[in-house]
Amino acid sequence: MSKNGKMRVRFAPSPTGALHIGGAHTALFNWLAARHSGGTFILRIEDTDNERSTPEYEQTIMDGMAWLGLDWDEGPKKGGPKGPYRQSEKMCEYTEIADTLIKSGQAYRDGDAVFFRVPTGEQITFDDIIYGEISVASEKASVNTDGTVKDIVLIKSDGTPTYNFAVVADDHGMDVTTVIRGEDHLANTPKQILIYRALGWDTPNFAHLPMILGADKKKLSKRHGATSVFEYKDMGYLPESVFNFLALLGWTPGNDVEIFDRFFAVEKFELSKVTKKPAVFDMKKLDFVNQEHLKAMDPRARYEAIEPFWREMGFDVGKFPAAYLENALVLMGGRGKTTRELAEFSDYFLDFDVVKSRYTANDITPERRENLKNCFGEMLWKFSPDNWEAEKLEDFARGWCDTNGVSLKEIAMPLRFALSGRKVSPGVFEMAALIGRDECRDRLAHFGFVG
Repeated sequence: MSKNGKMRVRFAPSPTGALHIGGAHTALFNWLAARHSGGTFILRIEDTDNERSTPEYEQTIMDGMAWLGLDWDEGPKKGGPKGPYRQSEKMCEYTEIADTLIKSGQAYRDGDAVFFRVPTGEQITFDDIIYGEISVASEKASVNTDGTVKDIVLIKSDGTPTYNFAVVADDHGMDVTTVIRGEDHLANTPKQILIYRALGWDTPNFAHLPMILGADKKKLSKRHGATSVFEYKDMGYLPESVFNFLALLGWTPGNDVEIFDRFFAVEKFELSKVTKKPAVFDMKKLDFVNQEHLKAMDPRARYEAIEPFWREMGFDVGKFPAAYLENALVLMGGRGKTTRELAEFSDYFLDFDVVKSRYTANDITPERRENLKNCFGEMLWKFSPDNWEAEKLEDFARGWCDTNGVSLKEIAMPLRFALSGRKVSPGVFEMAALIGRDECRDRLAHFGFVG
């Protein structure tokens, strides 16, 4: 941490694929640390893998970060005083630093490659913010399979720097105060500290984040569900929900608070409070978090989140007033764990064909049908479009049922099916009021529930 307490942290992905959950988790914790301390969040692209790195993947990673709201202060498309922010643009710098180590006798050439001489008899000790004090003998920092000391490759024979060398050069050159990364990098840290020492550079603080496991307690992989951030977007998860859920993987704001926005997370976040216990990626928990965020959304924002899925389902959204669709989603309450699911559950507000595809009214006996015709016929005659209101409709139905010795369920369930095609829906009279008198009449007539 800098003298003023403000962290300079970085997220350094390789552009060899889309932004996956593990990478997003690391990026998010770096972002939280920077924002909480009033510091700087750097995006650095580690693109020295010429065969697999592509500009398209780089853009996909940045798009994924933007979707999650993880804006960076320095990096590609932003610039900054410590650039360039792509490793491919810094090759001369790596060569110069390697030459410095060669001249001091701490590295040597073997063909076209450069190796760092691993010293013996030294102790490498660092205080990891999450894992605590870790101490390793230098001769154990890098070993061959038989346990003998293995010198560290700095520059490969093709002229590109290795990860352990480039990351040291980059973090030093960008004044990174705290390196926050996955616990799988713990084994690399002693090697990197040796290189820092050899160059006479100050060592940054280290914080290694807990491993993320699937619900089966095995390392997270595609078999546990989607792994790309954008797959979750396509599945109907909100960026606020994914942010919230990822923040809970290894950290909690305390007081049993589980649902929060990014502003609350920034205020409460403390890197020292992150647990080293592996975090479990539980889809049921993500569903819960997403559903809570959906319920709490402003009606217009919820409508804007659902609209693309309605269009994807083939509905002509434009023929309906936005206020009508907003109200339909408000009426849906907490139904639907994702935006996609909520769009599917509310389809009958936009289209009657989906109702007909689910319901035939074959379960209605002649006697019940006669009752329905009488009840709904009187209801349609009694109330005009202007006073077609939920409370009035329910009062009428209850009164009619009492007068005719019929249970309310005998009337309400066929009405629910005729309007929605579903056994479960919001309040049937609230639904009828929103759909409107004329549309209700047409739907009831289709099933022979009015004369």
